[in-house]
Amino acid sequence: MNQMQLRIFLVAALLSTVLPASQSSAATATVRDGSTLQLGNITYRLDGIDAPTVDQLCIDQNADSWTCGIEARDQLTKLIGGKQVRCDDLGPDPSFKKRRIGVCKIEGDTTSLSQLLVRNGFALNVEVSASGRFQVDEARAKDDRQGLWKGCFVAPREFRAGKIDAPLLGAACRADRDREIREALFPEDLVMPANCNIKGKYAVRARVTGNLGIYHLQACRSYPGLTKPDRWFCSEEDAQAAGFRRAYNCRSTTKGK
Repeated sequence: MNQMQLRIFLVAALLSTVLPASQSSAATATVRDGSTLQLGNITYRLDGIDAPTVDQLCIDQNADSWTCGIEARDQLTKLIGGKQVRCDDLGPDPSFKKRRIGVCKIEGDTTSLSQLLVRNGFALNVEVSASGRFQVDEARAKDDRQGLWKGCFVAPREFRAGKIDAPLLGAACRADRDREIREALFPEDLVMPANCNIKGKYAVRARVTGNLGIYHLQACRSYPGLTKPDRWFCSEEDAQAAGFRRAYNCRSTTKGK
């Protein structure tokens, strides 16, 4: 390598360390759940937060069961309000390579959608991300009983893992109603969200392939007999992102709707 080539190499290496993450073009967003959106053919998980998936249930301030996962999705949709969204691409999602991690903002806005969701109480700050940069926003939402915090719930990651004994969070949690609350948060007959008809079941045998459970499509022989699914998914991509594999009797390529 001659001196000129060496200089070019060093400059390129330096630029690669200081240039910001690649930025998407502003586009119309399709909201998948409370922390996931799609721009074109790229699906982004919002950086630094964790929000309920569409099948998660919570308890509201009146001790009634509440479809908080659907509400979290709807809140993200309302925040965007049909405006164009732009995302800084931070690279592949460590837990699901087909998705990307993104710092996403409404075109022209300086506050990320992640921070807005935490402020409104519909997402939790993720401690491991940038030292938990939304801690202040979460603490304020908790004190003001915003969103999820007005009732009682388990952290979304605990719900997705099926941890029935997970810590209860929120202003409406009562120690003397612990059993009743957990039965409501993890019911035997989990309500199917609209247009999300893929059934998921936690299974020890799925761990052989590094998964949490198995999902079943409507066209599968196992589908009718699975009367009490642990999870509901809107698409095979959502099921796979949650750590579920397709049942071996499900060879159809039909996608869940």
